[in-house]
Amino acid sequence: MSSPDITLPPEAEAYHQSAESKVQSYKYVKPEIPGNANKGLVRLCSTGMTKGIMQIIQDGGENTLHFHEGMDSFWMVVKGRVRFYGPGDKLIGEYGPMEGLITPAGSRYWFEKANDDGDLELLQVASYEQDSSKSRRVAIGGDNVVRSNRNQWFDGQHENALIDKTQA
Repeated sequence: MSSPDITLPPEAEAYHQSAESKVQSYKYVKPEIPGNANKGLVRLCSTGMTKGIMQIIQDGGENTLHFHEGMDSFWMVVKGRVRFYGPGDKLIGEYGPMEGLITPAGSRYWFEKANDDGDLELLQVASYEQDSSKSRRVAIGGDNVVRSNRNQWFDGQHENALIDKTQA
């Protein structure tokens, strides 16, 4: 099927050409995660309003109850199993390959790897109410202890080159 020849007003054509110049391709290849990291994150592609990330969890997970302001996330297990929890460690659900959930902006959750045989590979597609720079992750905890994961970020558009996690 071919596209019909349509003549658009110059401003409309400029709008479409600008958007089409930002189309991105990626190829997911599971990276080797350094020994000091428990999680690898491959930035697949991103625009100001959408971001695709593959998370590879070797142990643990995102084990601090938290929420995101201005960001919804679509989660799908590619390999392994994951358990998502809400406030009070209430189980939201356990998911296997090709299963998942959506966490709307403001919903509180944490998750953990639920399989012992190999890594968990978890696709996250985040969408933002505004530009992604205006969204933030807010940890919730009664013990005032700051917890951080040992994450290593990779660039899925550049053969898994290591990237600074603050730029992902």
